[in-house]
Amino acid sequence: MLNRFFTLLILLIPIAAQSQTAVKNAKPLSQLQQEFIDLRFGMFIHYNIPTYMDQDWPDPDASPAMFNPTKLDCNQWAKAAKSAGMSYGCLTTKHHSGFCIWDTKTTDYSVMNSPLKRDVVKEYAESFRANGLKVMLYYSILDTHHKLRPGHIEKKHVDMVKAQLTELLTKYGEISALIIDGWDAPWSRISYDDVPFEEIYTLVKTLQPNCLLMDLNAAKYPKEALYYTDIKSYEQGAGQHISKETNQLPALSCLPINSAWFWKKSFPNSPMKNPVDLVNNNLVPFNQAYCNFILNVAPNRDGLIDDNALKALEQMGNTWKKGNVPKLGKFDAPIISSNIAKHQPTNSSWSEDMDIMDFANDDSFTTSWKSNKEVKSTWFEIDFDQDKSFNMITIAQGGNAVIKKYRVEYFGNGSWKSIQTVENPEKIKTLRFDRVWGGKVRIMIDEFTAAPALAEVGVYNERR
Repeated sequence: MLNRFFTLLILLIPIAAQSQTAVKNAKPLSQLQQEFIDLRFGMFIHYNIPTYMDQDWPDPDASPAMFNPTKLDCNQWAKAAKSAGMSYGCLTTKHHSGFCIWDTKTTDYSVMNSPLKRDVVKEYAESFRANGLKVMLYYSILDTHHKLRPGHIEKKHVDMVKAQLTELLTKYGEISALIIDGWDAPWSRISYDDVPFEEIYTLVKTLQPNCLLMDLNAAKYPKEALYYTDIKSYEQGAGQHISKETNQLPALSCLPINSAWFWKKSFPNSPMKNPVDLVNNNLVPFNQAYCNFILNVAPNRDGLIDDNALKALEQMGNTWKKGNVPKLGKFDAPIISSNIAKHQPTNSSWSEDMDIMDFANDDSFTTSWKSNKEVKSTWFEIDFDQDKSFNMITIAQGGNAVIKKYRVEYFGNGSWKSIQTVENPEKIKTLRFDRVWGGKVRIMIDEFTAAPALAEVGVYNERR
């Protein structure tokens, strides 16, 4: 299996020339984010081997012989999307159990070893483009069939991910967005260090610079910044809900029209979400909050969308009256690098007993270091075991106090040196600067309304 991955990577070296041409046609990320918001409404298509097992998380060793649609028609999907007023689709190329529904050279666990023996991703992409719809793809990092799971991740797994994404981004034309799942989630427990986020992000942008990369699991991070995603995502079924009143970032909210993501035997005769409510309570208000709405419609075991779902989609299209979409304001570029400050030794001025300094770099925004209220000149420090290079720092405030001014410094060559003095900072402040080398980072907090708190301080060596 290892040889298969390495062979594929070697064969794909000529793609480098193709990517150089693509870079010349690259759009600014801010433009791509606005274009995504302007798309407004799309169809999520959960269709994979779980469709044939009546559950969303099937046996990872389920036989490919199960995947046997007899009437597969991606053109029907596309026409259904158009009837609802949708502008794009997003297909589950590989879900958590690792079954690939494209003609891949990375594994035998694919549609090409099923009775269908047809490239579903190819047929989907061609049908949606032919109907004037944009093409997006979903891909799961968690892969239980190939043992890409917590505690078992090896280099071969990362190579497989890169090889599979390379296929998906070089064989099917322009891909407007890649939606990643099963990464840095409480239930997947695969960190952005286990499968290095920055490496994958860089690969995607090299192959298709105009392809947005969004991680469905980025909702654990604060709503004020884009951590590890180009678009902030909210999965409503997981309790993630966008603030329609305060959101300022490009966002995506997803929801299935049925009771689950993949098709179930009960779907043809079961009530689904009310089409008028979906328009009035989701689509319209989300669009006014810089948020794209993606509604999942699951094809059945024949490879077709059920009649009741077709009628609901048509009703949505007849109900929805498109208004203007607001223009995004300015915000920081996504944070994509590994946080080298995570879990490093820390020090600080006098802390509250239950909110000590270690909480400011514990990789959790639910905890904070909090200064004791008696301290007038507060400071927080991260100590590295040796000098490290870095060019970005993020400072996320915690608690209710408002920090009015702080100085950010690093210790190098025997003395403290200034990075930046910040006045009236945002709740989450991102500082990008020329790369420096230092063994410590310090935040000197000079002005505040009450005892200040820091939820997370991150230090990064960002690729540029």
